[in-house]
Amino acid sequence: MTKQTKLRRDGQQWILDWISKVAGRVQNFEYDTRVHPEEVKSYRMIPKITERYARHTETIAREAEKAGHLETAHEHYWRAAALYREAQHPIFVDDHPDKIYLHGKLLECYDKVIEHSPYPMKRVEIKWGDNEIQCMFHMTGKKNSPTVIEVPGMDQTKETFPNPTHNAFIERGMNCLVIDGPGQGTSNIRKIRPTDNNYEQVGSAVIDWLIQQDEVDPNKIAISGISMGSFWGMRIASHDNRIAAIATASACFTAKTAIFEESSPRFKQMFMYMAGIEDEDAFDEMSSKMTMNEHAKKISSPSLTIMGEYDPLNYMEDGLAIWEQIAGPKELWVLEDDFHSPPAIKGLGGNDVYFYMADWLKDALSGNVEKDRKITRVIPKKSGAGAYEPPTRGLYLPDRLNIPK
Repeated sequence: MTKQTKLRRDGQQWILDWISKVAGRVQNFEYDTRVHPEEVKSYRMIPKITERYARHTETIAREAEKAGHLETAHEHYWRAAALYREAQHPIFVDDHPDKIYLHGKLLECYDKVIEHSPYPMKRVEIKWGDNEIQCMFHMTGKKNSPTVIEVPGMDQTKETFPNPTHNAFIERGMNCLVIDGPGQGTSNIRKIRPTDNNYEQVGSAVIDWLIQQDEVDPNKIAISGISMGSFWGMRIASHDNRIAAIATASACFTAKTAIFEESSPRFKQMFMYMAGIEDEDAFDEMSSKMTMNEHAKKISSPSLTIMGEYDPLNYMEDGLAIWEQIAGPKELWVLEDDFHSPPAIKGLGGNDVYFYMADWLKDALSGNVEKDRKITRVIPKKSGAGAYEPPTRGLYLPDRLNIPK
């Protein structure tokens, strides 16, 4: 078992502990709702306390299963898997017994999700060099269907999205393959490390596998990416022209200073652990290359980009500059007065952003995005038509307010 790396901002740990106690969050501090239970009084307590809730939820799932209430069991197994995932993520030590145990429970509960799924699901292993990348394949049950590659956020796993009880992609006639990319989920346990550019290599290996499957229309493969998955997803789309459309949200594709130096210290702690890098200067050099600058202009397929107006991990001005580089048809939504990764977006009627991304990708894969599209929309927080709001002239106040130039 290796010792956790000491970083320059580790002296701020007491602040993170205090925020964990008071706000129930270790990131996205702008939101008022708690993520972790009130029993959590410090960051290091998260695994133990969350495991209790996970075990309780799993017990209910097993009893529902025994009673023959399989839909209820399915729901609770998914909730238990999500809690086990939350419990294991703050442990930044390779081969830690708690990490191995909690990740194993995540997989065990999700096996039950697969067993009781109302549509076909399976784990698949995709060859990438000397490694195998484990993915989750959600299928429509039909041949030759459009397919979305889902790229999770930084420390998320293939079991996080989509919601298997209400799958936005399946409901719209699209398969969904979710990646445990380098550093994520099972790849993390296997010590498959992320670098500044290997996620796009994995993406191409995934596409190679998909086009061989009877369930997949090889000409209708798209990408959906959330948070750091917006960066990784855009890098895949910029390096592999077999991607027919891309939609990203909770943007994190600009320079990484905001996420690794200005936001919660857990981001840098987490990514250095995922990458297996102990020298902070070496990590800084690697992360400086994690940008879409000069890569975005290689994206020729239709793209939807969704950003929070005040996202602390992706400043709107920087995101707009990258978006302008995208060569293909494109659309940009800015969620007014919002931040990063909200589960229920007020400007979208309290709904999950995935449903709108799925609608947009379905349209794009059906050829319903014109080749010269260049649209910006500001989504008001408490009024308007949400994703159907008329386009704005631009993102800055004179353009939003249609003040004559």
